Amino acid sequence: MTNNDVLKKLRVALKLRDDEIVEILKLVDFKITKSELGAFFRKEDHPNYVECGDQILRNFLNGLVIHFRGTRENPKDPKTTLPRPKKESIANTHQKPRFIDQQKKKMDHDISPVKYKNKKKS
Repeated sequence: MTNNDVLKKLRVALKLRDDEIVEILKLVDFKITKSELGAFFRKEDHPNYVECGDQILRNFLNGLVIHFRGTRENPKDPKTTLPRPKKESIANTHQKPRFIDQQKKKMDHDISPVKYKNKKKS
């Protein structure tokens, strides 16, 4: 797995846009433009593809730490920086009953189950 792959996977997993990645890299005093960053996310056979170096990935990871945790002198509250899982809405909790449950309600429960006489024995 190349550095480009790691960068792509982190971008997707954290749902980061290019401008957010540029801001994260600025936290560690590493300046890069959106077009330079876009070259890392291209396919390898593309003419404008650029290989992501160790220095860029290292600075990005260090920037992520500062972005989510803050610095030692000025730490961030993890409850406010980390994305929270989405809660189900109130409308979603009252769902339409399943088809099989509707059919069971319509059945007449006073009738006893039928035993088949000619059923094959296994």
